[in-house]
Amino acid sequence: MQMDKNTRKLRNQDINPCLDESGASQKCLDAFNYDKSQCSFYFQRYKNCRKYWHNIMVDRRRTGVKPDMPTAAERQEMLEAMGGKPY
Repeated sequence: MQMDKNTRKLRNQDINPCLDESGASQKCLDAFNYDKSQCSFYFQRYKNCRKYWHNIMVDRRRTGVKPDMPTAAERQEMLEAMGGKPY
């Protein structure tokens, strides 16, 4: 039961800001028969995404903004205001 809850969390766009990057990494692995050396670009992009949103979350916690992680809609607005993904 716990695994299902965690899986749902990872697939929830309001909780996981890097769903697209995660999916792209998985597709790459599938396409290259799990040869990780072929997918380093996607892994790095996912890592950069996680790092970026983690810093946003820490900053929001520090300043008392709730929720800690912006919703999917809020994140989309933030990215559009910056002209796209910075990672």
